[in-house]
Amino acid sequence: MAAIKEYAKNDAQEEIREPLVRVDNNLDVGDGSGHGSTKGDQWMVYLSTFVAVCGSYEFGCGVGYSSPTQSAIRKDLNLSLAEYSMFGSILTFGAMIGAITIGPITDFLGRKGALRMSCVFCVAGWLAIYFSKGALSLDIGRLATGYGSGAFSYIVPVFIAEIAPKNLRGRLTAINQLMIVTGVSVSFIIGVVVSWRALAIIGIVPCAVIIFGLFFIPESPRWLAKTGRQKDFEVALQKLRGKDADISHEAAEIQEYIASLDLLPQAKLLDLFQRRYLRSVIIAVGLMVCQQLGGINGVCFYVSNIFEQAGFSPRLGTITYAILQVVVTGLGAAVMDKAGRKPLILVSASGLVLGCVLIATSFFLKVHGLALKASPIFAVAGILIFIGSFSIGMGAVPWVLMSEIFPINIKGQAGSLTTLVNWLGAWLCSYTFNFLMSWSSYGTFILYAVVNVLSVLFVIVIVPETKGKTLEQIQGAINK
Repeated sequence: MAAIKEYAKNDAQEEIREPLVRVDNNLDVGDGSGHGSTKGDQWMVYLSTFVAVCGSYEFGCGVGYSSPTQSAIRKDLNLSLAEYSMFGSILTFGAMIGAITIGPITDFLGRKGALRMSCVFCVAGWLAIYFSKGALSLDIGRLATGYGSGAFSYIVPVFIAEIAPKNLRGRLTAINQLMIVTGVSVSFIIGVVVSWRALAIIGIVPCAVIIFGLFFIPESPRWLAKTGRQKDFEVALQKLRGKDADISHEAAEIQEYIASLDLLPQAKLLDLFQRRYLRSVIIAVGLMVCQQLGGINGVCFYVSNIFEQAGFSPRLGTITYAILQVVVTGLGAAVMDKAGRKPLILVSASGLVLGCVLIATSFFLKVHGLALKASPIFAVAGILIFIGSFSIGMGAVPWVLMSEIFPINIKGQAGSLTTLVNWLGAWLCSYTFNFLMSWSSYGTFILYAVVNVLSVLFVIVIVPETKGKTLEQIQGAINK
């Protein structure tokens, strides 16, 4: 009996490894990329993606809300700078709580159930802000929208990765980042012309679209298979691939892989650090550290001042910055499945190094009174190169890879850990930026440049290419 049990365990591990050596000749059948499925059949995948990325847009609305509303809220509610600073920053703490809890919740309620729950938090938060008469209700509302934002930052890329065919997965998952930056930019622009209470009500609209849209889209087939709902799994996969698509091969591969995982012990948080899963954890957490500690929040924080010092209108410069971010993020999403994840993030990190060096050069020239006419040119060029480089890869690719590399039996715990690290990194970069700038303005950006050089090395050595592979192949290859 013990021998049979041992054989089953070994067989399970072989099943996990099997996609690594499996020939990919017939894998396109029913996968949305070959016979049995056409682009016209994929409308359900696109609809499901649209509904999901409304959560990303909602995330962006929350992040972008505090900047254009600061003076109006402080005036109307008679808030001190310290009280408003608390309001602005408490979103991050709500997002951290969301990150810690949402993984297991998503595994329990399903991807659609978790999206609904996140909407409830965001709607409650926006209503609390809208009806606020003082700092306390503002903070409670901001904390609730932060929780929803942190939850969306995990659920959306995971859901899209699990429903998309392999030939579309990269670009569809990258729309997550595109919609985040679009939400931030639109909130900033609309916030200039509408009241802060009206902007809070506008923040509810994406949630309404999600709640309505969830009635028309299927649940993640991989989650349904993991929970043993065989009939629902087949129906959902057929809807996503088209009514005439042959899903037999894809369905069999998903079921075989999940069956092999079911033979393994139920994963707990500490199990993430076992040798079997350690590489995927290092990849995901490492990329989130690279993304956040490379200076993106510092540059965002200082963008208006840099444009002002360069002799540009801060408002025009910030709008240019926002438009560039949206356009280049869209370009990165469009080419991700052709160029690959790894080349994009290498180009991105290299561009971040160049942008940081140019900004550091500008500050160095200014501090030492050298080439004062050239200093603003270096600053503007550096900031535009930096944001363009971040948007083409470093903004989206870590989320895409996070959604691809974790097996479904550890995805909840691993996703929570990864998302928490991302939000902690965002807070750390924002919190330390002013201290670093008071120490040395050019030294700060040299430090960011060093982090981005290390990011290039990390990607070259550790990060795999996942383009054109099924989730089962990717996870089998990484989690040996």
